[in-house]
Amino acid sequence: MEKTMLREPAAANWHKALAAAIRDPDELCDVLRLPDRIREPARRAARQFPLLVPRGFVARMKPGDPDDPLLRQVLPIGAEEEFVPGYSIDPLAERASAATPGMLQKYPGRALLVMTGACAVHCRYCFRRHFPYDESPRKLSDWAEALAHLEADETIHEVLLSGGDPLTRTDAWLAEFARRLAAIKHVRRLRLHTRLPIVLPERVNDELLSWLTGTRLAPFVVVHCNHPAELDGPTRRALARLVDAGVPVLNQAVLLRGVNDDADTLAELCERLVDLRVLPYYLHQLDRVSGAAQFEVGDEPAKKLVADLARRLPGYAVPRLVREIPGESSKTAVR
Repeated sequence: MEKTMLREPAAANWHKALAAAIRDPDELCDVLRLPDRIREPARRAARQFPLLVPRGFVARMKPGDPDDPLLRQVLPIGAEEEFVPGYSIDPLAERASAATPGMLQKYPGRALLVMTGACAVHCRYCFRRHFPYDESPRKLSDWAEALAHLEADETIHEVLLSGGDPLTRTDAWLAEFARRLAAIKHVRRLRLHTRLPIVLPERVNDELLSWLTGTRLAPFVVVHCNHPAELDGPTRRALARLVDAGVPVLNQAVLLRGVNDDADTLAELCERLVDLRVLPYYLHQLDRVSGAAQFEVGDEPAKKLVADLARRLPGYAVPRLVREIPGESSKTAVR
């Protein structure tokens, strides 16, 4: 008698993939057959900011190449331990933007909620790598103060879920939170900032699409993809599921030295994104967070890159080159 194969629930799939992520620098070096000289600096830097990378993302990297652009984004290196003037643990002065625990109000009409400190990947240039996540609410009940603040401020029309990565929360938790946001009459839009559809595409499942599109709030998803090699088959399918569900998807990339600081790479990234119906939205200049100075690209080379993109691509495919300046009312265009 033929056995019936039971399909594993989608939630179990992504939870298992996240649990199986690589956290040990030596294991990453073994899997990718990296030179031994990489190991000790990686161990030291990982003590300050731990390594975390899903195996599916590692599978997109070129074995034996320490300069692989995807590897560079996640590999701890000795340069992270160097003090560089102008770099700090809070480069965007986010502590000054805290309206309530877990809520940041940087710009008019919007509020950003730091839903969790958890993520599926630790990007070495992360501007919140030193963020005090232990000060943010955890349980649903802990968010009462932030929700009350949102309800009292009728100028807030859009709520951004950020982190960490909000999609490391369960769908049941997020569905209830979205329901509570939708009960605030003047909130119109829900924006989700996430890297998981790129690095852990299993996360885009039926349950996610159900709660994301299941309230009166207009949903938007902003993903974070820096290099065309990140867009493998599962990732393309995950992005298609979001777009096919009627969710506008935008991409924010960070301009990173040794990763995407050449016009050919950026043009290919933008074209692949628009082919997937994802709008290239912003190209961010690096936030000057301690430990990330090795990724910085100067403003003049950055402007030349974007000018080159404008000559090659239709206008809608060219991202805006911006930086975030603490205290400003919006992102600042780099011109």
